[in-house]
Amino acid sequence: MNRNPVWKNVLVLVAALGGLLLALPNLYGEDPAVQVTLENGQPVERGVAVRVEEALQREGIAFRSAFIDDGRLLVRFDGVEQQLEAADMLRRELGNDFVVALTLAPRTPAWLRALGLKPMSLGLDLRGGVHFLYEVDMDAAIEQVLERMETDFATLLREERIRRRVQRVGDGLRIELASAADLERAEELIRDGDPELDVSREAGGGEYALFVRLTEEQIRQRQDFAIEQNTTTLRNRVDELGVAEPVVQRQGRDRIVVQLPGVQDPAQAERVLGATATLDFRLVDEENDPYEAERRGRAPLGSELYKTRDGAPVLLKREIIVTGDQLTDASSGFSEGSPAVFVRLDAKGASRMLDTTRENLNKGMGVVFREDKRELVEKDGVLVEVPRTVEEVISVATIRGVFSSSFQITGLDVVEARDLALLLRAGSLAAPIYKVEERTIGPSLGQDNIDRGFRAVSIGFLLVIIFTSIYYRAFGVIAAIALTMNLVFLIALMSLLQAALTLPGIAGIVLTVGMAVDANVLIFERIREELRNGNSPQASISAGYDKAFSSIADANITTLIAAVVLFAFGTGPIKGFAVTLSLGIMTSMFSAIVGTRTVVNLIFGARRLSSLPI
Repeated sequence: MNRNPVWKNVLVLVAALGGLLLALPNLYGEDPAVQVTLENGQPVERGVAVRVEEALQREGIAFRSAFIDDGRLLVRFDGVEQQLEAADMLRRELGNDFVVALTLAPRTPAWLRALGLKPMSLGLDLRGGVHFLYEVDMDAAIEQVLERMETDFATLLREERIRRRVQRVGDGLRIELASAADLERAEELIRDGDPELDVSREAGGGEYALFVRLTEEQIRQRQDFAIEQNTTTLRNRVDELGVAEPVVQRQGRDRIVVQLPGVQDPAQAERVLGATATLDFRLVDEENDPYEAERRGRAPLGSELYKTRDGAPVLLKREIIVTGDQLTDASSGFSEGSPAVFVRLDAKGASRMLDTTRENLNKGMGVVFREDKRELVEKDGVLVEVPRTVEEVISVATIRGVFSSSFQITGLDVVEARDLALLLRAGSLAAPIYKVEERTIGPSLGQDNIDRGFRAVSIGFLLVIIFTSIYYRAFGVIAAIALTMNLVFLIALMSLLQAALTLPGIAGIVLTVGMAVDANVLIFERIREELRNGNSPQASISAGYDKAFSSIADANITTLIAAVVLFAFGTGPIKGFAVTLSLGIMTSMFSAIVGTRTVVNLIFGARRLSSLPI
């Protein structure tokens, strides 16, 4: 007789019920929705939801429901028209303290949400959204290091009262000194500050100079840091946008992929993701006339010529007080009735700002906003992209008091203040990025992909069920039940792990269906062989499952190894296929070996049989 212990039957029953419960949220679909989050990243409170509901009712905008999920407020609508109308109204109603974004929200019932259950995530090709591919300017990353070194070395030598002239030469710095003693002391200070730098000296003929360059290892480390920092910064900016299930990952040597499923406002996403938001704080050169410098076309030694937003020239000192990467927090608001950005500095930046303001009371300080872009220009009759840096002074103010870690930036409009605060809070980019590819997939196209994928799975599933039911009779029906539960288990696991389902992932599901049936075919054919050899039905069932196990395990383990390799070395769609295939292998082995044997034992295990319907 073939009988399972009670605990094994209970295990299979619990697994089946648990799988059905976890997969249930996927039956309800999605609605157009508006997502409301706080600009500072704090969770939204219930009072905000009440305020939003009252505003929608007052404006006569119909909505399905409004609920708070993971600290964000989601308001679902029947159609896109109500969604767009509501988004415009809520942006006016809530002001700059909130981020209002368009998205798609699942129609999961409240009791399932209370259990923490969610539908599986859908990739960009199924849900719709925007795809960006950015290229990181590696040369600019090194340029920024050299600029910072130039400022740091000039400050260091000045504090040591060493006469010097620091200037950029090619891919390094040339530091001119007044005497051999100064040369020795300067080299000692620079080597103590960074022993890894390539420092060489030039002495003779009355000239004393040091050449400082980055080593190949330092250049490589800086470029890797630029990619990793930019990836982190873009991920933070995506979080500020409030996008659910985003994909932000490195691709190749110098590129970053950003996928925002469900985003229906690509213009806002591009504006926030692509902006560099690099800020410099510098003292105003009050000893020279900026209009005269503009007329001559060059700035005096030690200064740089900029323009304000209204086109007026202004001279700023070359020495940078604080840069944007030393900001730790930023928020937008109003100061004396005008939009402002309130910022906080880290310890090093605060100390530098404190010393500067203490020594320069009643002098001017300017804020330089720098943005790196690429524009098309014609060269030799061919349009090519060239980098261009846009710099403008967004604020010039007189230092009226001593301050350090906290101050404000004015001279912006409301939208600029909000976006600048968001970018500064999310972090500045370690190097400029340029968009090299953009794709927008509408929700209708995503739904079409879902429909086609569902049709492919359904057709394959039905054909397999028809074949097994005819060829293996009752055992084929049992295999069909196991195959159904295998799909349920797969969807349940993907929902539990929040693994994104993509079009290649659907291909993985179709492949899983075939592999799950393959395991049953091996078992059933082994049972048939045992029956032909004259064994009893019960002995044939036991031998069929026991002897086919090694073949099933070998086939699935080798496929699992291939799936793991695909996941480790693949990107994007390939990873989606690998994840689905890996999960499908595990669920198919459970359903084919444990699941079908449990059903077979329950139906045939306690009976005396003269034959089997196989």
